[in-house]
Amino acid sequence: METANQVLIIDDAQQRRHDLSTVLRFIGYTPIAIGAACWESSISVHKPETFCALFLGDFQESEKSMQAILTRVQRWSAGIPVIRIDEPIPDNLQASFRRQIVARVIWPCSQSELLSSLHYSQVYREQWRQTQQAGSSQQVELFQGLVGKGEKIRDVRSAMAKVANSDVNVLITGESGTGKEVVARNLHLHSSRIDGPFVPVNCGAIPGELLESELFGHEKGAFTGAISARKGRFEMASGGTLFLDEIGDMPLYMQVKLLRVLQERVIDRVGGDTPVAVDVRIIAATHKNLEEMIEKETFREDLYYRLNVFPIEMPAMRDRVEDIPLMINELIRNMEKQGRGAIRLSSAAILSLCHHEWLGNVREMANLLERLSIMYPYGVIGLQDLPERFRHLEGEEVNDAGIAELFPDSIQKPSTGNPNDLALLPVGGLDLKDFLAQLEKSLIQQAMNDCNNVVARAADKLKIRRTTLVEKMRKYGLHRYEEIAKE
Repeated sequence: METANQVLIIDDAQQRRHDLSTVLRFIGYTPIAIGAACWESSISVHKPETFCALFLGDFQESEKSMQAILTRVQRWSAGIPVIRIDEPIPDNLQASFRRQIVARVIWPCSQSELLSSLHYSQVYREQWRQTQQAGSSQQVELFQGLVGKGEKIRDVRSAMAKVANSDVNVLITGESGTGKEVVARNLHLHSSRIDGPFVPVNCGAIPGELLESELFGHEKGAFTGAISARKGRFEMASGGTLFLDEIGDMPLYMQVKLLRVLQERVIDRVGGDTPVAVDVRIIAATHKNLEEMIEKETFREDLYYRLNVFPIEMPAMRDRVEDIPLMINELIRNMEKQGRGAIRLSSAAILSLCHHEWLGNVREMANLLERLSIMYPYGVIGLQDLPERFRHLEGEEVNDAGIAELFPDSIQKPSTGNPNDLALLPVGGLDLKDFLAQLEKSLIQQAMNDCNNVVARAADKLKIRRTTLVEKMRKYGLHRYEEIAKE
């Protein structure tokens, strides 16, 4: 992955420029912040490849439209990912410029939002470098929701980039909860059918006797209860993409009918005698082994080859251990965006989750984080806060530096200990006494979480006496920790 750590900030809002620089410096990046008027001359001594991202904020001069400034950015470097600050991205923006904007953050943004945007920037840089080395004219596509730095997820993104703008059928395989529908939606959004509908249908959730009507529609009076004609999912998806989820659960007699539709590109409504032409792209998905089903004669071989023109296999979470911190960050960011709470996990908790088997994959992780956000809203989740079956480090020494080294872009780097690293005074001022109390309480909680509630170790980490730490815990009402300390 990209190792450059310089970040360019182009923003005419001076205070925001300063604040963003401080935050980026705190998490280990080297920011260069300048106004929009003179940015080109100011960075002339720097090579574009030394920058991992560009934050684009306000440009106050009227002649500097978004299109104009991005033209200059692209002329300087088409490979630098752009993160838009606050302002929405215009609908009429040229496609090549829109592709280069990897994220939009609303300032002030959360740490998870900032880390996600920087991760997408790294992915963009890596894909850009690969296309340049291969001498390919293929455009860099960024697939939202598919975070990760491991080889397996990079292979998935690479396969998606090759097939996204093609009309061939795609078969996505993988265990339940690995994100097969996320892949399907991204393929649609990056295809020439983006203006058409994306219509999902779960073949396993619809009774077999109703599936034909659901897919192909029916005419009035075709069966009891059919009081009017109704379009099926194929007609609804005309001009777009039809996503057939859990295709392995489709009954054999429906497989025959689906095969005919794929071959002829026409459907017959239930109770109708007039063929209806359909123009859809088919993306299918299943968690089952279709080749084994073919041997058992529960899935048609000819349909399998029709669907499996371009296969994409989604890896299980247990095979992507290096991506787990990034997935946690992405899911927390999504919860924050949807107003469903926010939490932070201690390094010990993250490492414990990296040891979990994740039989339910991403869906299991999302459910866990949502549960924790309800139990500990806006809290710091320690190892002891995790449900028992997610605790895999009890009695083990947890080394923060080792975890940060293992996942350098996923966990906030520790402060240097310099008070100036935290000295970011809001424009409207603050209640200093309350702020310092909250900061002290938060640091004590984090120290206790990271030290598995061993008070002596937490006191050493905070460089204070054990009795002093116990007094402070009593002062802030940290009774849970106090009770453990007395045991």
